[in-house]
Amino acid sequence: MPSNSEMPRYVLRNCNIFVDRVSKIGQASEITLPVPAEKVEEMRNAGMVMPIDIPMGYEKLETSFKLTAFDPQVITLFGLAIGVEKEFMITGSLAHEDGTVINATAYIRGRLIKSDHGSWKAGEVGENDFQITMRYYRLEVEGSTLIEADPFNVSIGGASQTDAIRAALLV
Repeated sequence: MPSNSEMPRYVLRNCNIFVDRVSKIGQASEITLPVPAEKVEEMRNAGMVMPIDIPMGYEKLETSFKLTAFDPQVITLFGLAIGVEKEFMITGSLAHEDGTVINATAYIRGRLIKSDHGSWKAGEVGENDFQITMRYYRLEVEGSTLIEADPFNVSIGGASQTDAIRAALLV
C-alpha cells in the first residue's frame, strides 16, 4: 500500500469567486487563474555562437471567469472611471487523497475590461464571460504566500525578485 506522501495531493475539488466582495457560489462555471510569465528577450552578442533569453521583467497579468448568471452586480463593474479598481477573490478547495482538505486563495485587484454576454438561446444556459486586467495579485495556499505581484515588485515564496533593481533605481 502506498504511503500518504505517494498519494495525490493538492487536487482541486471545488472553487468559488468573490466579485467586489460578493460571493458567486453556484453561479461561476469556470475561473481562470492568472498565468505569471517572465518577459524575455533573445540576445546573441559578439562571440556568442547561440542566442540566449535574458529576463526583462514580467508579462501583464490577466484573469477571467464565466458566470451562467446574467448578474447585474458584475455587469456594472465594467468600464468604470480611470483609477477605479475592484477586488476579486478566487478560493479553491484542495484535497489530498488521505482526506485532508486545504484552502487556496488568489487575491486580485484590477479592472473588468471585458463583459461578453454570449449568445442567448431558448432552452440553453447562457454564459457570460468576464476578463480582468490586474494591478495586484497574491496566491496563497494554507495561508502561505506563493506569489505576490504588483507593477513594481514580484515576490516568490516571500522573497522579492526585484529588490536589487529597485535599490539600483534608488527607490
